[in-house]
Amino acid sequence: MRLTFLGTGTSKGVPEVGCTCPVCLSTDQRDKRLRVSALVETAEARILIDCGPDLREQMLRVPFDRLDGVLLTHEHYDHTGGIDDLRPFGIFGDIDVFSDGLTHRHLRERLPYFFREVLYPGVPRLHFHEVEPCVPFAIKDVEIVPLQVMHGKLPILGYRIGPLAFVTDMTDAPEETFTHLMGVDTLVIGALRHHAHATHQTIDEAIEVAHRVGAREVYLIHMNHEAGLHAETDAQLPEHVHLSYDGLTIEI
Repeated sequence: MRLTFLGTGTSKGVPEVGCTCPVCLSTDQRDKRLRVSALVETAEARILIDCGPDLREQMLRVPFDRLDGVLLTHEHYDHTGGIDDLRPFGIFGDIDVFSDGLTHRHLRERLPYFFREVLYPGVPRLHFHEVEPCVPFAIKDVEIVPLQVMHGKLPILGYRIGPLAFVTDMTDAPEETFTHLMGVDTLVIGALRHHAHATHQTIDEAIEVAHRVGAREVYLIHMNHEAGLHAETDAQLPEHVHLSYDGLTIEI
């Protein structure tokens, strides 16, 4: 299994518009973070996790090929704002999109033209599937377990995909979720910055979750500019914890 980090930044991205802090002015490409998205590839399947407003730019950086499924973590714009940019992938056929019920309903309100019987020319046919926490489903040869986590007071989804778990925008989770995360090989987890936030974990809090579930390797995502310069912050992390960056590809 291969994971490519398409975007590792928070809702404003990095650099933030108008900001002149050292991170936003950095010339290190690892400090330039598009909104969170990732591509999971196995021998049989190619799966996109989240499609935020930077999706077009992100997909220009990877080989153009089919998408066997799209996993949405929640309905916030920085995770769904690029759905219209799935248009090119319609040439490969219909696209299956998986989300919780709240995300599905909000997308029907925001993007009604995707749900009409007769589609506008060029609009891909998306098949939306509502999934439930801890109820497995499959995309080709890949079994996926949706996991409920709390984004402040909002319940959203993370995903366990075999040896990989992808959890963003988390503050806490039900005990059942931690049970499903136990012993995960590679944990990708949101870590906004160093100091507390009402709806996101800090870097230290994300590391605590990783230790709790016994993850062998940990990759932090959804960082804003207050997480610090990549080179400095990454060097201060435990040996098995890594600050991810856009374009990083790992084998699992």
